[in-house]
Amino acid sequence: MLVTGHTGFKGAWLTLWLQRLGALVGGIALPPETSPSLHAALGPNRLCPEHLIDIREPASLVAAVHEFAPEIVLHLAAQALVFRGYREPVATFATNVMGTAHVLEAARSSGSVRAVVVVTSDKVYANAERGDPFSEEAPLGGHDPYAASKAACEILTHAWNASFMRASGIALATARAGNVIGGGDWAENRLLPDAARAWSQGLELTLRRPDAVRPWQHVLEPLWAYLWLAQALYEGRAGHESYNFGPSAAAQASVGEVILLAQGAWPGAMVRVDPPPDAPAESGLLRLDATRAARDLGVTSRWSLEEAVTRTMGWYRAFAHGESAAALCEVDILDYERLLAQ
Repeated sequence: MLVTGHTGFKGAWLTLWLQRLGALVGGIALPPETSPSLHAALGPNRLCPEHLIDIREPASLVAAVHEFAPEIVLHLAAQALVFRGYREPVATFATNVMGTAHVLEAARSSGSVRAVVVVTSDKVYANAERGDPFSEEAPLGGHDPYAASKAACEILTHAWNASFMRASGIALATARAGNVIGGGDWAENRLLPDAARAWSQGLELTLRRPDAVRPWQHVLEPLWAYLWLAQALYEGRAGHESYNFGPSAAAQASVGEVILLAQGAWPGAMVRVDPPPDAPAESGLLRLDATRAARDLGVTSRWSLEEAVTRTMGWYRAFAHGESAAALCEVDILDYERLLAQ
């Protein structure tokens, strides 16, 4: 199995989990972009074989994919930050669109790949912010470079499926997950990483949009969904080319509600609201309809929002006090596996 983007937040969790499950895993990605990073914090004994290369370089990518010869590709590598998309729009499109084309072409030429999951985003929809949850049939769009690049990635993936992948015997689908939280994310301008950074130093957290609504979920929720989708594709059981993964519409919450839960898990945490006047535009209201995933794949959220936030902040506090990142991740994975077994 090949994971692109294995040095990122979700990718590091995913490769750790796959190794626990006994999978043979290879990784392709750039070096970690944050310090600290979960990939580095997990330690060398928990790293998979890897090639640290750029998916925008097709020759290197093809060589690495052919070397790994995977049967399943989970494509997570991306420029995944909204604000960075404003700063680096061309690079964002190059990675998220052309990078995906290179991954699909490498998979198609490998001779080994039988299934590919392309991870996009809940932000791929044309969002007029009316509050209705988006189903997979909703029109694609994007008001900022990141969202537009992910919508373009969806269009590209479906074109490759219709034009090339089916004829090559490769099953392909996209996965659109809601806002993901969990320990080990140190990216910029993300709510709970920002909170952990501020509160660990005794500082106030500044909120931009406390009323913004998102489909929050613990990182293990979409990762399990990606694996379940990959298995369905591999076995010829996936009936659609795209799936939303997220909590029920009723469980989707505002930034302010999430921060109240986070404060409850972090004694003494302070917050103030101060939206910068020149901040780039962000969606204020975003809800997902994950009915298709529940109906077709049996994938539903297992942890409540309170559980997800409490575990996330507990992870950051424990790591700041010297506990092992690998041990903290493994506790969450084990608890989640127990829930899946019920």
